[in-house]
Amino acid sequence: MNCKPRRISTMAKNASFSSVFSLFFLFLVLGKFSAMAENTTIPVNVGVVIDSDTWYGKMGLSCISMALSDFYASHSNYKTRLVLHKRNPTSDVVVTASAALDLIKNVEVQAIIGPETSMQANFVISLGNKAQVPIISYSATSPSPTSIRSSYFFRAAQNDSSQVKAMSAIIQAFGWREVVAIYVDNEFGEGVIPSLSDALQEVDARIAYRSVISPKATDDQIVAELYKLKEMQTQVFIVHMFADLGSRLFDKAKQIGMMDEGYAWIMTDGMTNSFSYINSSDIENMEGVLGIKTFVPNTKELESFRVRWKSKFQQDNPTVHDVKLDVFGYWAYDAAWALAMAVEKVGAKNFNFQKMNSTSGNSSTDLERFGVSQNGPQLVQALSGTIFKGLSGNFSLLNGQLQSSTFQIVNVIGSGEKLVGYWTPEKGLERKLNLTNTSTYSTSNVSLGSIIWPGDTTSAPKVYPYAKPNGESAGSYNDLVNEVFLGNYDAAVGDITIRADRSLYVDFTLPYKESGVSMIVPIKDNKSKNAWVFLKPLTWDLWLTSGCFFIFIGFVVWVLEHRINEDFRGPPHHQIGTSFWFSFSTMVFAHRERVVSNLARFVVIIWCFVVLILTQSYTASLTSLLTVQQLQPTVTDVNLLLKYKDNVAYQPDSFVYGILKDLGFQDENLKPFKTPEELNQLFQNGSRKNGISAAFDETPYMKLFLATYCSKYTMVDPTFKADGFAFVFPKGSPLAHDVSRGILNVNEGNQVKAMSAIIQAFGWREVVAIYVDNEFGEGVIPSLSDALQEVDARIAYRSVISPKATDDQIVAELYKLKEMQTQVFIVHMFADLGSRLFDKAKQIGMMDEGIYDNKDLKSFTFKKRELEVNTNFTPSPSVYSDHTEARNVFEEQMGTPSSADLEHAGFSPGASTSRSEMESAIEITERPRTHEIAPGSN
Repeated sequence: MNCKPRRISTMAKNASFSSVFSLFFLFLVLGKFSAMAENTTIPVNVGVVIDSDTWYGKMGLSCISMALSDFYASHSNYKTRLVLHKRNPTSDVVVTASAALDLIKNVEVQAIIGPETSMQANFVISLGNKAQVPIISYSATSPSPTSIRSSYFFRAAQNDSSQVKAMSAIIQAFGWREVVAIYVDNEFGEGVIPSLSDALQEVDARIAYRSVISPKATDDQIVAELYKLKEMQTQVFIVHMFADLGSRLFDKAKQIGMMDEGYAWIMTDGMTNSFSYINSSDIENMEGVLGIKTFVPNTKELESFRVRWKSKFQQDNPTVHDVKLDVFGYWAYDAAWALAMAVEKVGAKNFNFQKMNSTSGNSSTDLERFGVSQNGPQLVQALSGTIFKGLSGNFSLLNGQLQSSTFQIVNVIGSGEKLVGYWTPEKGLERKLNLTNTSTYSTSNVSLGSIIWPGDTTSAPKVYPYAKPNGESAGSYNDLVNEVFLGNYDAAVGDITIRADRSLYVDFTLPYKESGVSMIVPIKDNKSKNAWVFLKPLTWDLWLTSGCFFIFIGFVVWVLEHRINEDFRGPPHHQIGTSFWFSFSTMVFAHRERVVSNLARFVVIIWCFVVLILTQSYTASLTSLLTVQQLQPTVTDVNLLLKYKDNVAYQPDSFVYGILKDLGFQDENLKPFKTPEELNQLFQNGSRKNGISAAFDETPYMKLFLATYCSKYTMVDPTFKADGFAFVFPKGSPLAHDVSRGILNVNEGNQVKAMSAIIQAFGWREVVAIYVDNEFGEGVIPSLSDALQEVDARIAYRSVISPKATDDQIVAELYKLKEMQTQVFIVHMFADLGSRLFDKAKQIGMMDEGIYDNKDLKSFTFKKRELEVNTNFTPSPSVYSDHTEARNVFEEQMGTPSSADLEHAGFSPGASTSRSEMESAIEITERPRTHEIAPGSN
């Protein structure tokens, strides 16, 4: 009986323990499910269409993967998670479109990152637009995909057209007017050309020729195209293609001599952004090339990412070495980050597709059967409003475009690149990027750093010249005129002389400069080397007669004066000396002895008149011997040159050669020259040493030559007349009349004549010419000098300022000018340099009012009257130490006080005056004089 209760108790205890354990287990399960519910995330399918077999694709995929890892590590509380579905298409457009279609139809992705190229993008964008799936490309930079105007396409990269303003600014800065565009034959290459053409037109430049190269072109085809470009006049090239094709292009260009001096090459960012893919040997072929490169601000976050990315990339791709990260990797990272943010903004909901009903019962095409994303419009709106600071800078997709427009300008040197400046839409070209600077838009090459051009030269290629690439002339002036006649040129601008035979084929404008053909010959060096040359003006008979008359006149004056004049008395030797001294001193009119006899005075008057005539005749004759004979030319007649078969010089490619041939000169006697220095050397050699005896050229150039060597040569007859310099246009061109009218307006209101008239009106006699150191600046100086000479003025100093002068150099030159006596300046330069000049002149006080009329206090005239000038008010007693000094000053300047002065001071005439009373009189007589010049006195 006792055992049963105990058994019941045990069973009750077991039942109680089981129920407690069951309850505890239930709580654990509920807690687990609750935690799982709280941590549940929504997967969002995203497609990635990138060729992972290429280095470029590997870099993009690794950056996208790291972007999502970093994003969700810093936003662990977000409910959405992007799930990447990768497709590995080739460069084929159809394969890429098929991969995108598979992702939309079978995977139902909510967005696609990619594709890589602009050619692939057009097809993928159409699919995304139909399925309402956003397409985000970080590398399709061509403007052509944008033309589809799909709201579902986002370009997380710079549009190629955003760099054309930077290129046109460079073209304008160096004064080029024509360029050749070399681009790849696909949508990437063609897409930028319309906007580039428009940008160049805004700066008065144009694309002279478009060279289209196939992406599959062989080396022979590339060389053939380059040889065609080499024969053209335009030597400025803009290259727009990918790195692989561009490297081959520059390699062949260097082989055929198109990377030598005289050429200019500019690369778009299509190549410059991809320098990491080009090996060093290929980069060396681009020596001297300029490149436009996307600017990415360097930050600590960017530096940290570079280190992390390189480490991860090496782990994922151990066989790939020497990896480099470029801007496309940054854009891929930012694109993935932006998509993750936008998906989270749409909200934690199921992302699904709505199947489309087929319009045709028997239709079975894939394009008609895939669905439409229900959240596509919301995702587009979220992407458009996504703004953050990414690796590439401030990230925003306004109108589906990445808003970033600052570019670096780099110069390829050796196997690397050198930064020479920046371009921004607000400020144009600038050497350093200064976001706080408020300067105006600049298109001056002074704003850039030093540039090494092809051919290892620091001189930029010159504008639109008629020359071969190696600098040699492309032909004569007749050949240039013929090019206009044939239609190869629309016009010819230069020193082209109007000739009757040329006017049969082309139209000339009115002449803008008079011209003719003059002859230059050396000057005879007839200056006597004899030390007795001063005796030559008079003959020996005249010298002897003059000497005798000097002795005779001295004797006559002594006879007439020695009895009545103390000056002619004394011991005999003194009387003889005085007589001779008096006679010979009349030669320089320095006789000091008095003549008291009227008869002697009459003799002296007659004798002084004779001496005056004699000395003036002597002076004139000696001057003539020393100067006039020296200026005689060695040759005065062309016939003498022909008779003795002397050599003469001429400028090649000029019509002067034809004139000399018509005169009868043989080719062996004609010597060409190109520079004034070369012509001077030919004169120095002389005709006997393969030099020349005379030179023939157009008068303006001969004047320039004489301005340099005026003491050695002179211009003599004959002068062959010509109709002047003019511009050339095709027959019947209306531009000839318009330009002629403009030339006429300039001649009527000639600036040089206007300046000389101003100089004359104000009575100035000296000016300082400040001009830019180029042909524009130097061209006006000869005519300005001639115009000033006509009004009895001259250029006292020439200040030449380099177009690339820094502000410090300008200030240094202005300080030099400020110390000069001449303070009248004529400035001749372009507006950008001129505005900087005037700004610095104002800063150092050279724009003050009346600077040219200030007194020169260093002059003795102002030092002499310094006391009077400065005494505008009555001097204080401290001016003089005592009245004695005042009296001395008065007596020195005014003399001893007269009786009238003393009477005015209150003293009676003839009365004795004490010293103190005299000092008081001095003070009284001084005060009114000081008061008279006091300001405001009546």
